[in-house]
Amino acid sequence: MPMVMADQHRSVSELLSNSKFDVNYAFGRVKRSLLHIAANCGSVECLVLLLKKGANPNYQDISGCTPLHLAARNGQKKCMSKLLEYSADVNICNNEGLTAIHWLAVNGRTELLHDLVQHVSDVDVEDAMGQTALHVACQNGHKTTVQCLLDSGADINRPNVSGATPLYFACSHGQRDTAQILLLRGAKYLPDKNGVTPLDLCVQGGYGETCEVLIQYHPRLFQTIIQMTQNEDLRENMLRQVLEHLSQQSESQYLKILTSLAEVATTNGHKLLSLSSNYDAQMKSLLRIVRIFCHVFRIGPSSPSNGIDMGYNGNKTPRSQVFKPLELLWHSLDEWLVLIATELMKNKRDSTEITSILLKQKGQDQDAASIPPFEPPGPGSYENLSTGTRESKPDALAGKQEASADCQDVISMTANRLSAVIQAFYMCCSCQMPPGMTSPRFIEFVCKHDEVLKCFVNRNPKIIFDHFHFLLECPELMSRFMHIIKAQPFKDRCEWFYEHLHSGQPDSDMVHRPVNENDILLVHRDSIFRSSCEVVSKANCAKLKQGIAVRFHGEEGMGQGVVREWFDILSNEIVNPDYALFTQSADGTTFQPNSNSYVNPDHLNYFRFAGQILGLALNHRQLVNIYFTRSFYKHILGIPVNYQDVASIDPEYAKNLQWILDNDISDLGLELTFSVETDVFGAMEEVPLKPGGGSILVTQNNKAEYVQLVTELRMTRAIQPQINAFLQGFHMFIPPSLIQLFDEYELELLLSGMPEIDVSDWIKNTEYTSGYEREDPVIQWFWEVVEDITQEERVLLLQFVTGRRRVLISVENERTYSFISTGYSHFYFHIISCI
Repeated sequence: MPMVMADQHRSVSELLSNSKFDVNYAFGRVKRSLLHIAANCGSVECLVLLLKKGANPNYQDISGCTPLHLAARNGQKKCMSKLLEYSADVNICNNEGLTAIHWLAVNGRTELLHDLVQHVSDVDVEDAMGQTALHVACQNGHKTTVQCLLDSGADINRPNVSGATPLYFACSHGQRDTAQILLLRGAKYLPDKNGVTPLDLCVQGGYGETCEVLIQYHPRLFQTIIQMTQNEDLRENMLRQVLEHLSQQSESQYLKILTSLAEVATTNGHKLLSLSSNYDAQMKSLLRIVRIFCHVFRIGPSSPSNGIDMGYNGNKTPRSQVFKPLELLWHSLDEWLVLIATELMKNKRDSTEITSILLKQKGQDQDAASIPPFEPPGPGSYENLSTGTRESKPDALAGKQEASADCQDVISMTANRLSAVIQAFYMCCSCQMPPGMTSPRFIEFVCKHDEVLKCFVNRNPKIIFDHFHFLLECPELMSRFMHIIKAQPFKDRCEWFYEHLHSGQPDSDMVHRPVNENDILLVHRDSIFRSSCEVVSKANCAKLKQGIAVRFHGEEGMGQGVVREWFDILSNEIVNPDYALFTQSADGTTFQPNSNSYVNPDHLNYFRFAGQILGLALNHRQLVNIYFTRSFYKHILGIPVNYQDVASIDPEYAKNLQWILDNDISDLGLELTFSVETDVFGAMEEVPLKPGGGSILVTQNNKAEYVQLVTELRMTRAIQPQINAFLQGFHMFIPPSLIQLFDEYELELLLSGMPEIDVSDWIKNTEYTSGYEREDPVIQWFWEVVEDITQEERVLLLQFVTGRRRVLISVENERTYSFISTGYSHFYFHIISCI
């Protein structure tokens, strides 16, 4: 065999001459002869020798392949010619029904096919699946092979066992050129037996060029593609690819696509507003169409210089006119909201009138405005009313109650539907605006219908998370609903936060997704802070958002465990005193930016890096092992600090500020002014709290302003450069609009998680006073309850008793329990009279 493979024909000839070896002997698991080996390897001299010695050119191996099959599969032209000379049968099929021309068609060997088809009796011979050589050539995009087969009489519309034609096969793999050849030669546009069409396959694969060819020969398919945007079984990104390609062909095609999408969206929107339609299906369909519409609008060919067409702001251009069909939908939306607003106002008047009637009936003189809003009374509630009034009053009240109930029913039935259309309206308005700007038309719309929208949200807060995504992108509108959003469960807000944080990324499950070698963060363990700062500053932020891969220099380990270790080490290094970035607060458990961090020349770069690390940790749901002061969390959230936050860095000073607020300072002679003495780069200087503050005395009337300005100086102005640098890094991964969904306590939970409390250690470090002992039943009952409650409830108990949510972290990094504000490291039981 080795001699045949090396085409050592002389050696093979001598061996065969001096032996009685059977040249047709089949050996090996696949039972191939030496002729198979020669044909497979292109050993033409040995092949000829074997044929002369009587080798059977049509001998089939265990899979049914002949030497001709192997020569055709590997493109061995000379071997094929010799085999044909010795009467090799080109029509023999292997076990799968494949002939030699199938192999040539699969690999696009057109030159060999020209020679072979002359010997083929049926060019449309089928394999086990009913596929001809034309099917496979079309699927693999071999243009010249397809042309050769067609020239040789191949059936252009021949279906396989599932009804798939060659055109179907070409479209299934996005073979634009072969599809064009078939269509040019008259191929029919036929579905398979399951009704799947060539266009379906093109759209499923996102093959825009092939779709373009199909539409060129069958223009009616354009509207079919537009209607496909309503099919939720088709992947939206594939549809986008197809329509994006089609829209790039010409301005007229672009406008035609957008106008058609707008018309379909309008039809779906009106169906959604119909209470008889399926809400879930119509809502998904409308938003899907509008998302595709907005995507195509943004990427049109030869966009204006600024890339945006302000269609809703007065510019009447062909591009802005594509929104015209949608105006019918927006008008219907506006009418619905006006109608509901009218009903709400009517119910308010009715509620006031009913309250007045009830007051008169009860003989009360107080003003109706002081009575809580009217709630429909239950059955029989009129029986106790005074009988001195007219009998018609209960009937009047019942009618008004019924009207109020009807209004509430209308809101319940329409709120979700109208909110979905509002979301679509916002998307259409936004796609015409430059990034970061909110459409004036949409702002005006929300202001006009503010009361109705708040009514929707109050009745069903889930609407915020389902449809009011515009709040995250419009600070001017977010303020109107922030109090409602903050009132929603923490879990729901977390889900909304991460949903929008990861929206638009290729893969939402991207944490620790494998990345290429160039994207691995290679850090040195012995200088992890500095080396990490260097590699993160050079890394691509978009890629870091998608996934993180870390490797320590000289180590092989990678994966989630290494990333977790990296975050753990860095969270400790960030507060390492050697870098002078953060100082431990007065409570001994939290950290605050160091106002003297300038002693480190690179402190602002390091603060920016610290912000990046915390932003990355939050982005990838990695917890850090550090806790900051409440005021620092407020700085991250953009929440103003107050004098109570001063206690974290200077408890005594905070008490002084509290005393000023609690007492009348008019006659105390404090002679305070709106200026304070503070450390400025190592020297004490008088710093005005506001312009001309040194000459403005603090009085009883302005002391609150003084306290707030002093607080801002100590907690904000003194560390403003550090805060700014930190936020610059943090906002690279966490947008301000998203993080504002939380308060400072919730941000701490997001970054550092729920503190773990060891109950046994808690019990061990507890002292008992007022006659209590560890064995007393009430004490044992107390600890039994503590052991049974959840970790979250233990934290709340600890915070209630001590004001802290975690155990003390000492300077030496030893964990000891310190549960009371006096500084003692024990938890005390003490009797308090509640009389």
